[in-house]
Amino acid sequence: MEEFEAFVAARYASLLRAAFVLTADRQLAEDLVQSALLRCYPAWTSGAPDHPEAYVRTAMVRLAIRGRRRRWRAEVPVAVLPDVGVDRSGALDTAAVVRAALAALSLDHRAVVVLRHLAGLSEAETARVLRVSVGTVKSRNSRALLALRGSGLLTEEVLHD
Repeated sequence: MEEFEAFVAARYASLLRAAFVLTADRQLAEDLVQSALLRCYPAWTSGAPDHPEAYVRTAMVRLAIRGRRRRWRAEVPVAVLPDVGVDRSGALDTAAVVRAALAALSLDHRAVVVLRHLAGLSEAETARVLRVSVGTVKSRNSRALLALRGSGLLTEEVLHD
């Protein structure tokens, strides 16, 4: 299983970023990636899939959609807040705004954003992964971008580039 180990070593960070966008929670994202990798591992026993990252991302999206009804999504109190230090570049502020805007989207809309804009899938490929029509992908993408634009995250220039 050297191929699988090499794939995980090379693409884990990318898969984790996509999972974080889907879940809006670091721990849930790690769980999602690990669950998807476990689910996809048997495919490598007969040779790696043609598009391994797309294969695992598809599994992640399907697991996230299936698991959203089962998971408790309340706050978990902690005794002490972590010290994140001083961010002189403003990158943490920007990252927090992006996370908040993405977390405000429904999972269906986040899934479309991840697959269309992060994974770079076409509308037809996204529809196939989500098992919905191309029209549904278009409307969810449009609504997600509208919500992100309303949050101030996107501007007209960004959308038309």
